Amino acid sequence: AQLCGLISQGRRRSPKGEYEVYKEDFAGLDACLLIHLPNPENSNTTLLSYLHEHHHQRLWLGCHRRLSSIDQQRQQYSQQLAHDYDLPICAVGQVYMHHPARQMLHDTLTAISLGMPVQACGYALQGNREHSLRPLDKLTRLYPKAWLAETQRISEQCHFCLSELSYQYPAELVPEGFDANSYLRHLVEQGKRLRFPGGVSAHISQIIEKELALIAEQHYAHFFLTIHDLVRFAQEQQILYQGRGSAANSIVCYCLQITAVDPRQIDVLFERFISKERAEPPDIDVDFEHQRREEVIQYIYRKYGRQRAALAATVITYRFKSAVRDVGKALGLPLPQLELFIKNVDRRDRGQSWAEQLAKLGLDRHSHLGQRFLQLINDILGFPRHLSQHVGGFVISAGPLSELVPTENAAMAERTVIQWDKDDLESLSLLKVDVLALGMLSAIRQALQLIKQHHNRHLELADITRMGDDHKVYNSLQEGDSVGVFQIESRAQMSMLPRLKPACFYDLVVQIAIVRPGPRQGVMVHPYLKRRAGKEAVTYPSKEGEGVLARTMGVPIFQEQVIKLAIVAAGFSGGEADQLRRAMASWKRHGQLEKFQQKLIDGMVARGYKSEFAERLYQQILGFGEYGFPESHSASFAVLAYVSAWIKYYYPETFYCSLLNSQPMGFYSPSQLVQDAHRHGIKVLPICINQSHWQHHIESQEDGHGLALRLGFRQVKGLRQENIESLLTQRPAAGFSNLRQLQKSTLPAHQLQALASANALQAISGHRYQARWQLLDEEHHLPLFQQTPAAAETQLPAPNALDDLTEDYSSMRLSLSQHPISLLRQAGYLNGARTATELQQIKHQSPVTVAGLVTGRQRPGTSSGVTFITLEDETGNTNLVVWQGTARAQKQAYLQARILKVKGILERDPDSQVIHVIAGRLIDCSHLMQSLRVSSRDFH
Repeated sequence: AQLCGLISQGRRRSPKGEYEVYKEDFAGLDACLLIHLPNPENSNTTLLSYLHEHHHQRLWLGCHRRLSSIDQQRQQYSQQLAHDYDLPICAVGQVYMHHPARQMLHDTLTAISLGMPVQACGYALQGNREHSLRPLDKLTRLYPKAWLAETQRISEQCHFCLSELSYQYPAELVPEGFDANSYLRHLVEQGKRLRFPGGVSAHISQIIEKELALIAEQHYAHFFLTIHDLVRFAQEQQILYQGRGSAANSIVCYCLQITAVDPRQIDVLFERFISKERAEPPDIDVDFEHQRREEVIQYIYRKYGRQRAALAATVITYRFKSAVRDVGKALGLPLPQLELFIKNVDRRDRGQSWAEQLAKLGLDRHSHLGQRFLQLINDILGFPRHLSQHVGGFVISAGPLSELVPTENAAMAERTVIQWDKDDLESLSLLKVDVLALGMLSAIRQALQLIKQHHNRHLELADITRMGDDHKVYNSLQEGDSVGVFQIESRAQMSMLPRLKPACFYDLVVQIAIVRPGPRQGVMVHPYLKRRAGKEAVTYPSKEGEGVLARTMGVPIFQEQVIKLAIVAAGFSGGEADQLRRAMASWKRHGQLEKFQQKLIDGMVARGYKSEFAERLYQQILGFGEYGFPESHSASFAVLAYVSAWIKYYYPETFYCSLLNSQPMGFYSPSQLVQDAHRHGIKVLPICINQSHWQHHIESQEDGHGLALRLGFRQVKGLRQENIESLLTQRPAAGFSNLRQLQKSTLPAHQLQALASANALQAISGHRYQARWQLLDEEHHLPLFQQTPAAAETQLPAPNALDDLTEDYSSMRLSLSQHPISLLRQAGYLNGARTATELQQIKHQSPVTVAGLVTGRQRPGTSSGVTFITLEDETGNTNLVVWQGTARAQKQAYLQARILKVKGILERDPDSQVIHVIAGRLIDCSHLMQSLRVSSRDFH
């Protein structure tokens, strides 16, 4: 506690990455052992004298030998101080690396830290390899026996174990007259009346009592009260939220309004054996609107204080791109060459190592520099790069948090973080409350407000889910109409929707979980789809297995099912199952799963299961290790998926408006969302100086034909919200009548130019070229000319369609005029290329040519080298399948094309009618519109 407090004090006084400590700070270390390291080159003994005065009986002088020229001087100086202050000397190692062979890597890390090449680091590097762990026989030759004895004496006094940490839940949430359990029961009783206005059935009441009893038995009441307090604050501030996790879908959480998942729609066991066995709080994450989550974070800091609340840390490790860039800079390689390597190496090509690809890009693998470069990249992959803050994991304690773990300032203002990551917290059973940000919640909240404003209908999440399953909404999803719909908008999900054909809420729960490497890697997807379609009989591996797999037709889909099967089918104990769960969560970093393979397979075979099933289950566990989806999380996400799909179907203009106002989020750019809105019959109006606001908004059409979506100023690059808000306060009720009137506003000149480029001034000055020309006229600012009549203005020719399109994408990243592919098609550049809609009429296995903007490249880890590319044209999206050989042979077009023309073979799934084009020849057509600025979402 004292050491953590000292570190926290020094860190909190300083910006991130620095310390500020005074000698007086050491006075409180009366339970610590201290070692002072003398420096013969700095003979100031002020600190030593202070430590000697306060900690004489627990103070040592530390001396280390690194076989340098000042070893003897350091040793003599230490002995002199030991005599003067009557202090013992202990041997210290100053270990920076576990093995001498790591010296080159240590030098590289030092250079990276200093931000300079290795050859420029000079004396900042270690002169030899003596800062490593050294054999005992070598230490006995280097250090006097008495010094080693003192080191041993210190080590014998150190018996502390992290399991001794005493953690207390914050207790101030319990009012007078209650204890934690009785107050929780009181809140649940209140919530029952709200959530079940028609009364609570005997079955539901029985489950509530069972859950409350388990909460009391495990002493979790304070945890639930803490979560309830956060969602209460969010309700008061009208911040939309949704809870998820192993316990979030319990009826207790439903009554506490932590989640909107109606427990009658899903049956997730609250008392999961894991939670009870490991004596840790149940897992509850709460997602808040991403634009307002900071309000919740600051509420936590205000309520508990910076002494008792802080964000958890996340260790950011080296991946390929950061390793190439940092190691290359340290070795002095030119930055353009490093960027060439990063952009052109395909890390997803399993048939060609990244080292081989670097060689093809010009790296001499046999040179001394090339060998060192490759070796160091390989060594540094997976190393910690820097400490960052967790996305939202809060630690809250009853007493000062700095007595448990060091706290420090985050790089972001008004944030405090601890130095441990989430895995450490779980190991030490510390209360972590996940306050997460979710863009879809921002979008849904805005959509519900727009529905109330324009349709006079007040709705909340739970109101929509309480209506029950709407077959019209599910029919639209079965057709793959899910652009912008939460969790089921990806290319893979859109292809799965017509195959799985979700028709009820639980189908959505499965839909969200099944398109993941876990079920796909475990070869579970096709059996499930066949059984669902009635093409394969539903069977179970055993009677015990039926109890686990009944809801998913005998096929394990969810993480909980896999772990439960390990218990009922392979004979795992509860403790072993918990170890399996932990190994699944971190197998890529620690490689812990392999030790469970044989036990799992042998255990299942011994109990009568087929070895093929056992092997598939193990492969699925490997997939779950990185992407496994628990049923409880999937259920919470399914609520938001259904609600967003429901809003899209019944109130599409509010759906697109709220999505655009919540960017950046999701898979789709504003341009793609606008294209989809057009396809759904939504009229989208351009940005207008007299009609637009900062946000996109809904307005009634002049012809009385319903509502239209008006684009907002936020879409224009180069504008600042505070400047636009100020301009709007100056805008006359009837709007600006001319450009001079606008120029008198406080809007900076460069932002006026940005508005002109976006064609937002058309209502008062004509087309964009004319507006920009008029803005160049500065004469009206001069006093002499303000009273003179304006001269006749020069009229510039209007831009052509291509110029308009290019300017739109450059200034707004989208266009309401023609689609780029439509222009190229009209110009004759895409002869023979079929549109996305025309593909619907083409037969299976027919040769086709397609073209479009590249809006996404995906290569899942289980796709055996297959890349899925999405092309957008003026009619919709085309899905490409690019085999690894095709990608490798045409790497430049595959990796870098913004506009792609493809010759290939059309394939149509006979059951779902999902269409793909198997790519053959890839033709990069980006040069046809070089000035068009479009981007794709690659390899996410």
